[in-house]
Amino acid sequence: MLIVQISDLHIVAAGKKTYGIAPMSDNLMRCVAHINQLSPSPELVIVTGDITDSGLPEEFSHAKQLLDELRIPYYVIPGNHDNAMSLLASFKRNASAFIGSAGECFINYVIDDFEVRLIALDSTVRGCPGGEVCEQRARWLERRLSENQHKPTLIFMHHPPLKLGVIETDVDGFAGADALADVVKKYPNIQGVLCGHVHLPTFTAWSGTIVSTAPSTGMRLLLDLTQQQPSQFLLENPAYHLHYWTQDKQLVTHLVEVKQSRSYLFEQYSSLTAQARE
Repeated sequence: MLIVQISDLHIVAAGKKTYGIAPMSDNLMRCVAHINQLSPSPELVIVTGDITDSGLPEEFSHAKQLLDELRIPYYVIPGNHDNAMSLLASFKRNASAFIGSAGECFINYVIDDFEVRLIALDSTVRGCPGGEVCEQRARWLERRLSENQHKPTLIFMHHPPLKLGVIETDVDGFAGADALADVVKKYPNIQGVLCGHVHLPTFTAWSGTIVSTAPSTGMRLLLDLTQQQPSQFLLENPAYHLHYWTQDKQLVTHLVEVKQSRSYLFEQYSSLTAQARE
């Protein structure tokens, strides 16, 4: 089974660039075209938040127009740059709402049609850049996990539930990480927690599983482990994660950069090297 994860699209209105310089719409189109030609074809695409840059309806409309060019099913969750109600209005077939006791709208749902079960968990806090899994969402997650404790399961959400050494996102914080960890570590069938937000590919062991973050589709945050430089981003080729659930029941994640490149046959060039040594 193949699962594509794209994240942090930061789409603005049609005909415009994000922050006036980042061609994020063009980058998404390049990603979609690249995904459509993958062989074998993946089963689905998950979009782990920050679909838009400001959460505006026109941004969601433009993002949907671009994502609808995918030839395989795709599913979305919100990031801190998104608006949950606008997301639902645009992506009615690609997301489901969970209404909390206080009337909050969370985008939580389960995809149970494939060999690996996927659980979408909304980690956003209205008006805040940081993440949270509140008591309601933790209880919802535990109920869903308890329904099937044997099927391989992936959780996907926007914010990683721990600091990863990237100042721009570390300062945002994550509330309720301990409560989430208490739930996750009860279920060894959880193969990973797939996140975005960091704009960089990272992998770390956490609560008996692996937390990974996917790259952005073109805006990479500056990695500064001194955490002394001002927050910066770099314009890069779009990239995404390709999660491969193997026949041996192992999850293998590949970083795929969308760029023009040339391949070389090892056999041809290794023979030239051997000849040069003779």
